[in-house]
Amino acid sequence: MNLHPAIRTYFEAEKRNDGRSVIRTFASGAIVTDEGLTHAGRRAIDAWRHRTKSRYQHTMEPVDMVADGDVVQVRTRVAGQFPGSPAKFTYAFRLRKGRIVDLEIRG
Repeated sequence: MNLHPAIRTYFEAEKRNDGRSVIRTFASGAIVTDEGLTHAGRRAIDAWRHRTKSRYQHTMEPVDMVADGDVVQVRTRVAGQFPGSPAKFTYAFRLRKGRIVDLEIRG
């Protein structure tokens, strides 16, 4: 799968549990929407990431992707401490100037 470098780095850094590298893939004013909540800015995204990792202790594996205009949707196998694990989620990324500006995670 030929992922954009920022998206590839996002998943590789998550796999290593390297929070600093994950956060560097985001633009300073980026937005993450997950579980009906929006997290704006790197500091809020970092806090969301730590809470989510602590709560679910999950791993992610990209399965396939579809690019549609400026949105790249990556179907991802997520396994962790949550009902229905493992499950497939869609990570919808929007990129600008080589960084993630928007990430929406949908079940």
